[in-house]
Amino acid sequence: MRRSIAGVALIALCSAVAGCTTADPTVYSGLASAPQLQPNSQDETGRMPYRYKGQVDWRLYSKIIVDPVSIYNGSDNQFVKMAEGDKSLLASYMREQFTEKLRTRFAIANIPGPATLRLRLTLTGAKTTTPVLGPFSHIDVGGGAYNAVQAARGREGSMTGSVNYAVELYDTVSNRLLLAYVTKQYPNAMNVGASFSSLAASKVGIRKGADALLVEMK
Repeated sequence: MRRSIAGVALIALCSAVAGCTTADPTVYSGLASAPQLQPNSQDETGRMPYRYKGQVDWRLYSKIIVDPVSIYNGSDNQFVKMAEGDKSLLASYMREQFTEKLRTRFAIANIPGPATLRLRLTLTGAKTTTPVLGPFSHIDVGGGAYNAVQAARGREGSMTGSVNYAVELYDTVSNRLLLAYVTKQYPNAMNVGASFSSLAASKVGIRKGADALLVEMK
C-alpha cells in the first residue's frame, strides 16, 4: 500500500514540475516550411498540431533521397537537458530508421531527378527517460494505473522519453514543398520495455514516426 501511495505521489509531483514532459511541437521559426505550416484541425492527440500538404499524387514518385537529419539549434527547440552526443545518436538513428521504412515503398536515391522525392528531417526536441523513476513508475501499482489512463488517451507515460521533429518533403525537380509537419512521438504509456534505458523511448518514437510517414504517403 505504501509503495502504491508513494508511486501516485511521485507521479503527481512529476506532473507538476516543469521539464517532466516536453511540450507539444510548435511551428519552429527556423524551419524552411514554417510560413506554410497551419494548425491541424484533424489532430486530437497533440502529436501533429501543425501540417501542410500540397496537391500531390504519391503514385507519381518511385524514388526518394533521405538527407542527413538536421539537429535544430533555434531558441525555440524542445530538447530537455540532452547531451549533444545523444542528439547526434538520435539523428543518425532517425535517418537509418526512416530510410529502412521508406525502402519498402521507394528506391533510395542519391541524386535529384524525375519521380524523385527529397526528405528533410529535423530533430527539434527530445527528452530521455528518467533513470530509475521511469521504470519504477511503470511497475508500481499507482504508476501503472496512471499509465493505463494515459495509454487509453494516447498520451505519454510518466517520466518516459519522447522525440520531437519536423518532416519536409520536396519534389527534387521543381523543389516544390509537397508535405510538411511537426510532430511528437513516444511509446505507448504501458510500454514498460521502453523505460529501461535513457534513449529507448525516443527510439520507439522514431520508429513509430517512420511508420506514420509511410501511411501519409499512401
